[in-house]
Amino acid sequence: MKFSHTSVMPLEALRYLDCERGGVYVDGTVGGAGHSARILEASVPSGRLVAMDVDEDAIEEAKSVLRPYGERAIVVRENYGNIKTVLEGLGPPLSKADGILLDLGVSSHQFEVDGRGFSFMRDARLDMRMDTRQTFSAYELINEYAAEDLKRIFREYGEERFAGPIAKAIVRERAVKRIETTNELSCLVSGFYTRRPQRIHPATRVFQAVRMEVNDELGHLRRGLDGGMEVLRSGGRFVVISFHSLEDRVVKLAFKRYSSGCECPSDFPQCVCGKEPLARILTKKAVRPSPEETYSNPRSRSAKLRALEKI
Repeated sequence: MKFSHTSVMPLEALRYLDCERGGVYVDGTVGGAGHSARILEASVPSGRLVAMDVDEDAIEEAKSVLRPYGERAIVVRENYGNIKTVLEGLGPPLSKADGILLDLGVSSHQFEVDGRGFSFMRDARLDMRMDTRQTFSAYELINEYAAEDLKRIFREYGEERFAGPIAKAIVRERAVKRIETTNELSCLVSGFYTRRPQRIHPATRVFQAVRMEVNDELGHLRRGLDGGMEVLRSGGRFVVISFHSLEDRVVKLAFKRYSSGCECPSDFPQCVCGKEPLARILTKKAVRPSPEETYSNPRSRSAKLRALEKI
């Protein structure tokens, strides 16, 4: 299946990145390379781009899309949580960035391609690995996690109101027969939502929670934010597009921490911590997609963009 993914808020992302010729930029979640191609166009003739992703299909698509840019584009199959290691490994002048973009979440391709097990709309073996090189998948999670751990991730990552009962039902079911497919899990979860029609599919929250746990999405996000700040040059921009309240909260709190100065108690007569702000926030409130974009690309409706500039 041909890789398909529509980049979200491309104009807004470019505006806040403020690309310049000769700059070094990082697209930590290259996907279909839509954002990457725009970054390279905006930084002609000599801007460089390091495009990263863990999804093998995304990497192959990125190589194809970015091939016309020659040596200006470097495509690396790696998680953006390791951004500091990747850039330092490339050496000067690529070891420091003038702009970093993270477009979080799952690509349309991952949902729609057969066999990846991301979607309850397509029956497949439970998988949900963004990086197919890792051995831990949704199958192991659903069939091996204790009931309390399942309850925790359903509640924490999915805000699932039936987290406890669903976790217990999974444990009972797998004691008889291991749960192997997306359809089996979806049917089990949907059984708790039979009384009234639902605005979203009943399995949405559980599948989201499982995906986030399998891929350690929040852990990689925290590491990517801190590592990115270390390799960002003074005056460089950091732009993050998130699609989930938990992701947005991590980004918001991290940006607040980077932009905060003194942390001494308010009753101290003078600062003793010596902490200076590392950055200034460019978006007082999260930027949302335009009505025109949400109409043409409904998956963009939950997107929030935040940006900062390193001092």
